[in-house]
Amino acid sequence: MAKTRVVVVDDSALVRSLLTEIINRQSDMECVGVASDPLVAREVIREQNPDVITLDVEMPRMDGLEFLAKLMRLRPMPVVMVSTMTERGAEVAVRALELGAVDFVAKPKVGLSDGMRELSQEITDKIRVAASAKVRRSSSGTGTGGDSSARKRSASGNVGRLSTEKIIFIGASTGGTEATKEVLVSMPADSPALVITQHMPAGFTKSYATRLNGLCRISVKEAEDRERILPGHAYIAPGGFQLRVERSGANYIARVEDTPPVNRHKPSVEVLFKSAARVVGPNAIGVMLTGMGADGATAMKEMRDAGSYNLAQDEASCVVFGMPREAIAAGATHEVLPLTQIAPKLIERLRGSAGNRV
Repeated sequence: MAKTRVVVVDDSALVRSLLTEIINRQSDMECVGVASDPLVAREVIREQNPDVITLDVEMPRMDGLEFLAKLMRLRPMPVVMVSTMTERGAEVAVRALELGAVDFVAKPKVGLSDGMRELSQEITDKIRVAASAKVRRSSSGTGTGGDSSARKRSASGNVGRLSTEKIIFIGASTGGTEATKEVLVSMPADSPALVITQHMPAGFTKSYATRLNGLCRISVKEAEDRERILPGHAYIAPGGFQLRVERSGANYIARVEDTPPVNRHKPSVEVLFKSAARVVGPNAIGVMLTGMGADGATAMKEMRDAGSYNLAQDEASCVVFGMPREAIAAGATHEVLPLTQIAPKLIERLRGSAGNRV
């Protein structure tokens, strides 16, 4: 098989060297070029026509985001961002995903050389996923924020008293930050609570939740341990922790715990969906969005067996179809829908009377 051709764009000579070494150690990929800034990168990309680019966020002569926006508008291709573990880095990484980056990896805080080697598995895994991901041309270079804002304004209300009874559970990975946003901006202010596990590292989910909160009619936040789960709110699993739900009297509460990874993920969709099956049962609605792998498929089948109604995103609208495909194969889903139809279907079921008895 042909190797995945990668171009590394980073202003640090050390990082360029380390990434080149990590990539070239893999039997299925090779680094075909490096660039110290976006202007050099433009020529390298033209000459090498790579399958994937790794792109530093902060670089001289042209900001990484500015370059990404131009690239996705003029010559869209899979991009994995390399971001610092800072508040600014997290905000920029979230913005990069909006602009069309497939994923990002976090630079280590200390011991750059050792840290990058420790991250070699994550980096190469994400390059492999990016190489097979669907990348769409950006017409404006501004991501989907404008469209989301319009949908936010048009989201209509009143799904009824079931808001206090139902909980919507969402699982997502690669491509999921934008897919989840697509769903949340379309939910009305009186929506049932939504509890979400999106595969993201520690330090990045807070910026993601803050970004969503500014776009949605519902309130969006990072989940906190033992807080009550309320209608009209969405709770994002914090990166580096597991999120599940529990009952406390008549209420549902979030449990955020520093427990081991499940399916190599922390947070893991499996952990959240298992708690949905066990604790919420027929009052749960499950949604599996784009993502690599099979995290959550088994637990989503447990949700269905416990009486929940489950949706999966269809292949055509997924960046990576892995997680929805596995959920469908497990017999966990009732309907498979394009991304744009998921929120309307949720609202339709919640508004219906007889149809709400899931």
